[in-house]
Amino acid sequence: MTSLILETISQIRESCNHGAVRRLRHPAPRIEPLQRGVATTFLIWPLRKCHLHQLLPVCAKLLLMIVVLPLATTAKLNASPEEDAKAVAALDTKYQGAVKANDAATMHQILADDFVLVTGRGKVFSKADLLDSARKNEVTYERQDEEPGSQKVRVWGDTAVVTALLWIKSVQGGKPADYKLWFSDTYVRTPTGWRYVFGQASLPLPKEPEFK
Repeated sequence: MTSLILETISQIRESCNHGAVRRLRHPAPRIEPLQRGVATTFLIWPLRKCHLHQLLPVCAKLLLMIVVLPLATTAKLNASPEEDAKAVAALDTKYQGAVKANDAATMHQILADDFVLVTGRGKVFSKADLLDSARKNEVTYERQDEEPGSQKVRVWGDTAVVTALLWIKSVQGGKPADYKLWFSDTYVRTPTGWRYVFGQASLPLPKEPEFK
């Protein structure tokens, strides 16, 4: 939002002929009632060279961003637990898809900077570890999917926990793997949306017997 506001202010400046924004320590000529010697606030100078019809559209845009966008953000923060659960469920499904595709960019957007993953064998991975693995395509996935109907999301205020049964079928370092495991993913609401902060996975489940 800040970048949009700055862009709009830039448009206002460009709408004025030589309308640079200056911080003045003394009042500009013929501007009253300002007291000489008192630091003034930011002034658009010289406004007398601007055309009002040029300023109105960008000023309206700036007002819209300042007033309306915070209200929209507040509405998101006041979402019901059911709406939060749906949003987190979709985000976690999106994350599993990003892992499957080795999509480091999407993983980066979802993972918190201090993210930690603990596997069933006690190994610990950071956000940097997972992104580095994805960029190098260390694992090729045939499946990295939550089993239908297994996903459950619980929301407590600004914290949500996702549990699901995950089927992984992959090849890493020439070694194939095919197993299922349970995981718990913890998400926290931030000013920029939900972020995945902590993950914990079980050991691979025993193979189900095949009946012929």
